[in-house]
Order: sequence, then C-alpha cells, then structure tokens
Amino acid sequence: MAAQEADRLVDTVRDREIGVEQQHLDRVYRRLDETIHEAEFLMRDAARIGQVGTPGALAERDAQVFRAGVHLNRLTNEYEDFLFGRIDLLDGKDGKKGPDGAYTSIEPADDAIRPDATADIGETLHIGRMGVLDAEYTPLVIDWRAPAAAPFYRATPVDPGRVVRRRVIRSKGRRVLGVEDDLMRPELTASLDGTELAVIGDGALMAALGRARGHTMRDIVSSIQAEQDLVIRAPAASVTLVEGGPGTGKTAVALHRAAYLLYQDRRRYAGGILVVSPTPLLVAYTEGVLPSLGEEGQVAIRALGNLVDGAEATGYDEPATARVKGSARMLKVLRKAARGALEGGDAPQRLRVVAFGRRLELEAEELTRIRSAVLGGTAPVNLMRPRARRLLLDALYAKSGAGSRHTDPELAAELRSSFDEDVSTEDAFTDFLDAWWPELTPRQVLTAMADERRLGRWARRVLNPGEVRRLARSLRRPELSVHDVALLDELNTLLGAPARPRRRRELDPLDQLTGLEELMPVREESQRERAERLAAERTEYAHVIVDEAQDLTPMQWRMVGRRGRTATWTVVGDPAQSSWPLPEEAAEAREEALGTRPRRRFELTVNYRNPAEIAELAAKVLALAMPGMTAPRAVRSTGVTPRFTAVAAAGGREAGAAVRAEAVRLLELVDGTVGVVVAMGRRAEAARWLEGLGDRVVALGSLEAKGLEYDATVVVSPAEIADESPAGLRVLYVALTRATQQLTVVSGPRDEPDAGGVPDLLRD
Repeated sequence: MAAQEADRLVDTVRDREIGVEQQHLDRVYRRLDETIHEAEFLMRDAARIGQVGTPGALAERDAQVFRAGVHLNRLTNEYEDFLFGRIDLLDGKDGKKGPDGAYTSIEPADDAIRPDATADIGETLHIGRMGVLDAEYTPLVIDWRAPAAAPFYRATPVDPGRVVRRRVIRSKGRRVLGVEDDLMRPELTASLDGTELAVIGDGALMAALGRARGHTMRDIVSSIQAEQDLVIRAPAASVTLVEGGPGTGKTAVALHRAAYLLYQDRRRYAGGILVVSPTPLLVAYTEGVLPSLGEEGQVAIRALGNLVDGAEATGYDEPATARVKGSARMLKVLRKAARGALEGGDAPQRLRVVAFGRRLELEAEELTRIRSAVLGGTAPVNLMRPRARRLLLDALYAKSGAGSRHTDPELAAELRSSFDEDVSTEDAFTDFLDAWWPELTPRQVLTAMADERRLGRWARRVLNPGEVRRLARSLRRPELSVHDVALLDELNTLLGAPARPRRRRELDPLDQLTGLEELMPVREESQRERAERLAAERTEYAHVIVDEAQDLTPMQWRMVGRRGRTATWTVVGDPAQSSWPLPEEAAEAREEALGTRPRRRFELTVNYRNPAEIAELAAKVLALAMPGMTAPRAVRSTGVTPRFTAVAAAGGREAGAAVRAEAVRLLELVDGTVGVVVAMGRRAEAARWLEGLGDRVVALGSLEAKGLEYDATVVVSPAEIADESPAGLRVLYVALTRATQQLTVVSGPRDEPDAGGVPDLLRD
C-alpha cells in the first residue's frame, strides 16, 4: 500500500508540473497570436503605402512586405509543437544579460549554494523553435540556437554549470502531454519561488538517491554521473563503444552524446546524425531528448525495418529463417540472384531487326554469350544495361557485313553511327532490350527468390535444401520482415538504383505580390519540410548512433555501414541481451562496417530501472546465458519479491484465465502499465487473453520487449521463451528485466515448477 501511495503522489506531482508548463505554453501562444496579428498589420500597412504611387513608396512597400512576409511565414511554420525544453539555473557570477534577455554567466555565483546544500533557482529559461519576447521584452522562449540555450544540451551532472534541472517537455499543438526531468545537481535541495523544485521521471530517483543519508547511496549516484559523463564527452574522431546491462541508461547517454557533439561542433555534424534502433519504439523517446535537432533535418531517427526508403517491416520471421536471412552467406546468394533474375521465363530467346534493307537475327546461343560477356564486369546489374545494348549492336553490325564497306575511318564511323541510330530506335530492338535486360528493382529480385527452384540454383553450395525451402516460403508472404529490409538494401547496391528526380517546392501566395517574384521566387521551407527533404536525399551521415547493437545481424551491419562510411559512431549494446545466435559472425560484420577508426570502450555498471529483488532473479538466467558475466548493480530495493504461479499448460483456457487474473491484480497495484511477455508464437493468443482490459496492459512477444519498460510485467513460461531460439536464454533475460516495480512469472509444465510455482530455470 505504501508503494501505491507513493506512486499516486508521483502522479499528482506530474499532473501539477504538466499544468505549470501548460500555463506557460498558453502564455506563449497568446503572445504568438499577438505577433502574427502585428505581422499581418504590417502587410496591410505596406499595401496602403504602395497607393502613394511614388517610386520611393513602392520600394519601401516592397521591402516592408518582404520583411513582414518572411516573419509571418516563419511564425506560421514554427507554430506547431513549439516548446520542448526548460532549464532551471542558479544565480550567476555577474548580472549581465545577453541580447535574448537571459543572463550570460556560465558558472554559479560563489554564494549561490548555501552550506546546508540548499539553493534558490535564480533563472528559468524555456527552450523552443524560435525566440519569443513578451511586450516588456522579457524572454518567454529562448531560440534553441541562441547561446543562452546551450546549457540545455551541454550540461552534465559532472559539469552542470548553473543548471540544476533540465526538463524535456512533450507537446502536441497547444497541449502539453508530458514532462521528463534530468537532475544535474541531485545533492542539492533547490527551491523556486519558495517551493522545493519538483522532479519528474528518472530524475526523481536520482534526487532521492543523491539526498539519501548513507554514503553508499551517494557513491552510487556519483558513479552513475561519472561513467555516463565519460561517454557523453568522449572524443568524436573515433568509434565510441558502450556496453551496459538493463536499466543502465545506454540509450539516454547515446542521445545526449549526439546533442553534445552537435553543439560542440555544429559545422562538422551538419552532415546529419542517424539514430538506428532495432524497433520503432525508440523514436518517441528520441524526439523528446533531441526535439529541435530532428526538426532541422540534422537527426534522422530510423528503425532497422524502416531504414530503406519505401520499405516498412511489419512481419516477423521464425528464428531458423531469421538466421538464414541475417547470415553473411546471404551476400553470395543475393549476388547470384541479382544477375540470375534477368533470366526469367519471359526473357526473349531471339532478336530480329531490319537494317540496311536486311533482316538481322541473333539466336539464343549468341544472346547467351553476349549476356555472359556483360556480366563478366563488376558494375551493378542495372548499370550494365548500356554495355549490353552496345554489345547487341556490335553483334548485329557484324552480321550486317557493313563493316567491310569502307576503308576510310571517317566514312566507316559515320556508317556505324547511322546503323546504331536506326536500329536502337526501332520498336523491335527497344522492346527486346526492355524484356531481355529489364531495369530490376530489389522487390522484383526478392519475388524471384520466392521461386524455390530458381533459389535452389542461386544458393547451391551456400544454403542447404531445408534453408532454401524456409527462405523461399517466407519470401512469398506479402509483408516484409525486418530481415527482408536488409536484403532489399543489399540488392539496391547490387542492382544500382537510378537517381530520383528532385521534387519542386510549391509557390506561396505571398510570392505573387508585385515586385517580390525576384526577391522570393519560392516559398521558404518549414523546418519539418526541410527535415523530410534532407532525410529523403541523404544516404550518408556524419555521425551514426546504433542502439541495441547486439541484435544486429551481419546483413544489417552492412546496411547500416553504408550510411556511415565517413561517419563517427556511437554504438551501444549489451551482449547478454543479444537475440542473434551467431555473435562472432556479427562482430566480424560490425568491424567491417566501422572500418579502421580507433575504438574507445566504455561500460555502464549501474542499473536504476529494476529493483534489487527483480535484478537478482534475472541474474540467475544471466549466469546460464553468459557464464562469468557480471550483472549491473541495482540501486534500489522495494521489498516486493517476484511472484510465481503455475498452470497446467502454457497456452489454452486455463493459462489465459491465470494470466488475465494476474494482469488485473497488477493493474490494481500500479498506476502505470503492465506488460505480458510470451513466446513469439503466442502473441495473438495472449492478446485474446487480455481483451477488454484497456490500454494500460499490453501483450508482446519476447523479441518485442527489447528496450521497453513497464511498471509491472508478467512473463509466461520462461522455458518456452528460452527454447524458441538458440539465443533464447538471453531473450528471457531481457523479458525478466522490463519491470520497474513488480514481476510475476507464470509457469507451465515445460518449466517444471516446484511446489511454490518457481520454474526450474529460476531456482537456486
């Protein structure tokens, strides 16, 4: 009950703080409305000036309309999702203010922190997409590019400067959806307008730990701050490799590092930062940590299943099929398939044209020799088409006998040019070339690979018959899996995709005003439009962040590596959580993708997600999955031990009733979310068990749990999860480390539970 009361108190504080930010956002939008009206008045006033008719008045009108139009256009473009951050700062060493109305001091005043570790907040700054001043020129919002906003990105717990609290504000339109705080000085008790500063999210835990009386807890807080700050500030001209177990903050550290690098060296990283995650679920968090950067087109956030333009993974492969698709062996298969797909059953076997009054023919054997000669090169298949065209014309010209008509080189060249022009414009020739050497797409080649007979030829001595059968069967499905997307990207390289034409931007009605066509030929892009355009055009990045890197297959590493050939890298992961069964093969592909850049390795050792009671249970599985590996230290204890229950079968009516009852019980104990984790094959069944319980409870497969956390978790049949793949024990370790408060394990017969319901895998 005490835990419930504490959770309700946290939610009350959260709602209050959201209300505080909502009041400020309302004030900002009222001021924005006033500013828009002022800009519209200037536009009308400019039209009135133009009625004077003198050349000077016309010039003044054009200039005023131009300035007002640009300002109005920017206000309109930046209007939505305007505010995203806040920093609360101590008093500075001096009282100087910059042009944006904020104090310029970086370090706090000598007396800002009192001897009893208390302090008053001297200044609060809200960060947004552009600066907003009130009628008295007091800053309501600081432009994220302004010097005063730099501490929002640069402050760390080891070097906080004046920053006490950094807050990420999530909003949609004019509504604040949530807030999340990072505490830069957890040892302080800070007050704002006489009230102790509230802290929401992980920052609240850090505050409680930092103010704990025991020296051990303070040491843990210091270690969290120090090891994370080392990663954030690591030199950029290399590869930064970060390992850490569940709950150690790997993702948050990597994203703050991206912000730090961009603001330390904006010019270098203007080439873009790519954030890659195994699932789309990182995107929402990333947009909260780096809200402004993505809107500038400088950060592209992609799940592995969405990394290829126009492809979206919605399906899942069985473990055995995933092992085939992800293996480096697939590269040999794809190379043969990219070339072999040209030889479809519809490919013509004879070419007939008329030239110089004669009918010329190339038979199947001659065409085969020409195709082999073309494919002897190393260029992408689609880029070999001009060479195929030229060799076909060479063969036809030789058959025409025209080459012996002239001994004069100029006349001979003129005759050959005339021949090529006549033949290559004939419908018979162009139709033949389109059918005999079509411009292939990656999707077409994957479709061809779904033919088991053809795939068997291309995969001979690479895949065994069972692997060929599984691969062909999976490629016949209409939806793509995350592993299919990596195959598409490889085929795109092997085939050579044609460049896309650049889209033209639309004209704005503002451009039509007299005298402005030359000044404003096209409408100014909004930040969101610019981000979308740059993301579509960019294929390589200046910095690449790979989250949950332990799960990438060799083929996926090749896909990500193409996007960072000249990049610096931040790679975060945990070998103990890897779902890929062949880590040595993946490590080899990773090293190839990262190239010869020097590596710097860091380890995060403190788990502040799971209570010690849950962490200790998960450690038993870690000892089986990765003998000798040390689990991260849990920093808190709740006194609530994991709960165990057993059912006669892992599936069916009895199991469904037991899991549903447990989910209902947990929904009453926690105010947040409940995750029910099952083996991948039971996802649909588990969803039926939980129908009607609302959106606070969710059923998910074991591979879908990566990177997520819930207030409470129900793990169904650990043995079934452990047995579903060669990496099953590591997947089970992930499932057991998702809960922040309570964990229940439901065992079936395969788990061999004891009298207390504890499965064999989790017994001492």
